Amino acid sequence: MSEPVRVLLVDDDALVRAGLSMILSAAPDVAVVGEAADGAEVPGAVSQHQPDIVLMDIRMPRVDGLAATETLRSRPGAPEVIVLTTFDADEYVLRALRAGASGFLLKDTPPADILRAVRRVAAGEAMLSPTVTRQLIAHVAAPAPPSRSRAAERLDQLSERERDVALALAQGSSNAEIATKLHMSIATVKAHVSRLLIKLELNNRVQVAILVHDAGRA
Repeated sequence: MSEPVRVLLVDDDALVRAGLSMILSAAPDVAVVGEAADGAEVPGAVSQHQPDIVLMDIRMPRVDGLAATETLRSRPGAPEVIVLTTFDADEYVLRALRAGASGFLLKDTPPADILRAVRRVAAGEAMLSPTVTRQLIAHVAAPAPPSRSRAAERLDQLSERERDVALALAQGSSNAEIATKLHMSIATVKAHVSRLLIKLELNNRVQVAILVHDAGRA
């Protein structure tokens, strides 16, 4: 039997942490290994508990989830981050995703979907549905022409097949959906994703989706 996914909960509301812990601990393949009440506590908690995933609240009193995500994801071997928010059009969420978070959840997300998100991110995918991706990115003004041009130049480094995969990532597709859409195996999709992350010097597929948007190709 494989080891359970190790999760660290970060939220200044003790009731939210308790609710998330109850939901996650009920699953045999997920283990809540620690909690933190503020972003300032995250580096120490991560070092102590060695989580695979951090569920990170955005709005906290001392160090918010955005700053904590940026700090955490700049470290080698950092765990994946899923940000938590009350609003699906919160501009801070996009900034967290640019900083390296692998997705986000609304705090009223059904328990089954929270578990699905944790499992999906633990498997190396992102937690962004196509609808949510469009809503979130549309909330942020389009980049200025120079930024759009630079983003387009970066995408042009990719092979045609890699660009197809990048566009599918920007549409919120899973590896299985990309495999079906582009008529390739899931293993081949994973290989393409790994190569384009290296070429683009990005650390996850959400950042690829944002780059495709910045280039005006989403």
